[in-house]
Amino acid sequence: MRVLITGGAGFIGSHLADALIARGDHVVALDNFSTGSTANIKHITKNFEIIDGDIRNTELINETTKDVDLVLHMAAALGVNTILESPLESISTNIAGSEVVLKAAAHHKKRILIASTSEIYGKNPKQPLNESDDRVVGSPQKIRWSYSDAKAIEEAMAFSLNQGKGLNVTTARLFNTVGPRQSAQYGMVVPRFVRSALKNEPISIYGDGTQSRVFCHVHDAVEALLALVATDKTINQVYNVGGTGEVTINQLAEAVIKQTNSNSTIEYIPYEKAYAPGFEDMQRRVPDISKIKETIAWQPHRDLTQIISDVAAHITNS
Repeated sequence: MRVLITGGAGFIGSHLADALIARGDHVVALDNFSTGSTANIKHITKNFEIIDGDIRNTELINETTKDVDLVLHMAAALGVNTILESPLESISTNIAGSEVVLKAAAHHKKRILIASTSEIYGKNPKQPLNESDDRVVGSPQKIRWSYSDAKAIEEAMAFSLNQGKGLNVTTARLFNTVGPRQSAQYGMVVPRFVRSALKNEPISIYGDGTQSRVFCHVHDAVEALLALVATDKTINQVYNVGGTGEVTINQLAEAVIKQTNSNSTIEYIPYEKAYAPGFEDMQRRVPDISKIKETIAWQPHRDLTQIISDVAAHITNS
């Protein structure tokens, strides 16, 4: 099978490439390297080609899509810092770019998976969150929510193209996917904590640390994504893809310090000092993954201990 991965040099995209090539597929990775990195794919030496390009380039996307069997649309402007610092570019990439990719897949009648996000749910206080739960977002002036809005529009476009053009699309809402190759540069909490701990530097917690999340190892997430596109029963369906085991950010920091045998201390930084204007947080975000379990019998197998170990090993060996 020949597979196009948009964002193929990114954190999750590069792991998808590894898994596909390992099973004998040929991967075409398209990336503009705004957040992707050549370091993520330098080890790949066979059945792989990289295209340096933007998903908003209609001609390029059409030419690339027509020659593949499957599209995994992972490209997006992501990370809270990126959204806050470059909101217009982020909105353009996440809406206009996704429209180009989705229309190309519909035109060429290609199976496609789109990577959506738990940000869809905004700050809905109902936990755990299932796929039919409402979106609760803040004011448009809270720029953080523009990412949630853009991904919601992407999902709506996918649904409309399924209804109107027969697009064979599956949507995966990813909850805090973490693991090797994830960069701390864009505010991702696990690699940021681990990197500080390995250097015995203070671990900076934004806010009071009582906010909680559930983390999913990237290898578990990749297994879920590939299983979702391996069957037609997931077409025009939305699935949460996330881990198990809710932890507070305080507990995460303590676990990282303990597991890395670090001498790091913990410091607290107010949100207004950590982020550009327009940030707003949510206290909890917990996925209900019963739907994906029932549909394809997937569940995560790697816990937080494994996540921290793998992230630490990657940072140490990089």
